[in-house]
Amino acid sequence: MAEFSAEVIKAAQQEREVTLTTNGRKTGKPRAVTIWISTDGHRIFVRSGGGLGRDWPQNLMARGEGALKLGGRAIKVSPRHVTDPAEARAVSQIVRDKYGANVIHSKPTEPLSQGEQATFELLPAD
Repeated sequence: MAEFSAEVIKAAQQEREVTLTTNGRKTGKPRAVTIWISTDGHRIFVRSGGGLGRDWPQNLMARGEGALKLGGRAIKVSPRHVTDPAEARAVSQIVRDKYGANVIHSKPTEPLSQGEQATFELLPAD
C-alpha cells in the first residue's frame, strides 16, 4: 500500500485548512470545498462536521477519488471511509488535539457524532 511522503504528512500537520476537490456524483463536475485536515503522523484524515449528508462526502464515496490541495500542490487521493467506531473516535481526538475542544465527539456509550460518521482516511491514488 502506498504511503504519503514525509513532506505531505508535514504539510497536513501544519496547514489548518485545505481544499478538497471531488467530482459530482450526478453531474461529474468538479466541486471544491475547504475543510480541516489532520494526521497521526502517518495517515491523513478529513471529516465532515455536517455528516454524510453533505455533497463532498457523498461525492468522495461515489467516485472513490478526489484531489487535495496541500503543501502548494494538488495530490490525487482515494478515500477509506472510517466505519469502526473506536477508530472514528480516535480520529476525533486527533482532530480535537489540532483544532480544539469545539470539535464534537462521542463517548463509547453514545452513537457516533455526525463528524465521526463522516470520517475518511485519505490514501495516495495510484
